[in-house]
Parts: sequence; C-alpha cells; structure tokens
Amino acid sequence: MHAEDEGAVRSVLRTFDLLALFTERTRTWAVKDLTAASGLAKTTLLRLVATCEQRGLLWTRPDGRITVGPGMLRWAQLANTAWQLPEPVRQVLRDLARECRETVNIYVRSTSVLVCVAQEEGPQAIRHVGRVGDELPLGRGAAGQVLAGVAEGAAVCHGEPETGASSVAAPVRDGDGRVLAALTITGPSSRFGGAEVAALSEAVVHASGRISRIGLGTRAE
Repeated sequence: MHAEDEGAVRSVLRTFDLLALFTERTRTWAVKDLTAASGLAKTTLLRLVATCEQRGLLWTRPDGRITVGPGMLRWAQLANTAWQLPEPVRQVLRDLARECRETVNIYVRSTSVLVCVAQEEGPQAIRHVGRVGDELPLGRGAAGQVLAGVAEGAAVCHGEPETGASSVAAPVRDGDGRVLAALTITGPSSRFGGAEVAALSEAVVHASGRISRIGLGTRAE
C-alpha cells in the first residue's frame, strides 16, 4: 500500500473513532474535551470535524459544542430498516421473555464487537436493561461465547458483561448451519442458580431453533 493510501485509510479510521465518542451518555462535546478524548492534535480534530460537518455527520451548535449532525438521521433510518426483524421472530422474543421473565436480546457480530439488534425487556422490576445498538467486546458474556465460536450449544456466563449479571445464549443459524446471531437471556445473577440456568438454557435453545427456522430476514443472511 502506498503512503498516500495509508494516510487516507488512517484518516477514515480516525473519523470512525471520533464518531464513536458520541454516545447516549455523551451526546455533545466541548472542543478541548473532544481533543483530549480522541487523542488527536487539535488541528487534526478540527479538520475531521469540518469534514464530518460537510457531510452532515457532525454539527457545531451555536454555543460551540459539537454534537451529531442531522445527516445521521438518514443512516439511523436505513439501519433500522435493514435490521428490522420479521414479526414472527419478534413474537418468539416476546414469548421467551414472558416465559422466562427475563430480558431477551439478539446479538450479531460486527468485526471485533457484538451489536444488539433486538431486545424484549423482561417483566420484572429488577431486570437487565440495555439498548438496541449497544456493543459488547467479542467473547464477553454468553452471547460473546456463542459468536466467538467458543460454545456449540447453550453458553452460560456469570458476571459478564456486568458484575451481578448472568446470561445464557444459544446460536441462531442459517439453512447451512452457519451461526448468524446469538439469542440471549440476561438478568440478575441471583436469579440464575443451577436449576434456573438449566431451565433457561433449554428455553433459549428451543427459541433459537424456532428463529433459525423462521430466518432473521436481515442482511445478516
């Protein structure tokens, strides 16, 4: 790869890393704080911000703070449409959450992370709470074990990705047997004793089989 090409790739990666700093918890940044968080020189940061503003990905507010731009709305809508699961699959999630009384998620692998593409919250007051779009490191939690290829059947994990949380997961496969996603049940570890885990594992394997037969109906397939 030529030096010019390497520089272009580096700029793209820096831009993606910059955009990743904007989260639900940190929706706006002051320039000095964004510079420190990104590890970039201020001149480099301002150049990347200006480029992103030209494409509507970032926006500088009148008070000088930087936030996501209106161009993100198009990408968000596109992603929501592309990853909208079929209603029969959503029904399986609702049935499983009602049966197990815990939160149910579907995760897919995106390079080195897991991304939640669907969730059905459990009915109990104390429950696992996450968001569609949340990311987890590959290999973490029961879903991470499934998508990293560590577990063939049901995977069980305690204390990951959060202390006090436990999860069981099973693979969702395509017609050729390839793993597309991980169906996961997550809740407080106090409700994931030996007998409970056995029952939850049986339930998640059964539900993942149903989803595998239905198909995810997304570009993951």
